[in-house]
Amino acid sequence: MKFGFIILLSIVAGVLSGEHFHSFMVGFGIAAVAVGTGCWLAFRSTRYPQLAALLLLMGVAAKMGVTVVGVMWSLEANLINSPFVFSLSYLFFSIVATYLYFTLREFQMNRTAKMNALETQAA
Repeated sequence: MKFGFIILLSIVAGVLSGEHFHSFMVGFGIAAVAVGTGCWLAFRSTRYPQLAALLLLMGVAAKMGVTVVGVMWSLEANLINSPFVFSLSYLFFSIVATYLYFTLREFQMNRTAKMNALETQAA
C-alpha cells in the first residue's frame, strides 16, 4: 500500500511539473544518489563499534558532498530551469529514498536473523 502511494505521488508530481521535467528528474537523481551514498557508508559493518559514529558522520558528509556537486553540475549544464520544482523534487525523493533504504535494511536484518535462528536450531 505504501509503495503504491509513493508511486502514485511520484507520477502525479511528474505530470504536474511537465514544463520543468528536467528539474524534476535532476532532483530525483541527485536525491537518490546522495541518499544511497550516505546510507551505503552509514550501514557499513565493522569489527570496531567505536567507528559507528565516524561512519555516520562520513555518510552525512558524503550526502552533502554529492548534493553540492550535483547541484553545481546541474546548474552549470543548465538542467535546472525551475529551482522550486527542483527543491520540492529533491525533498520528496530524499524522504522516499531514505524510507526505501531503511525498509530494505530492515528486510535484510530480519532475513539474516531468521537464517541465524534456523542454523541455531539445526545445530
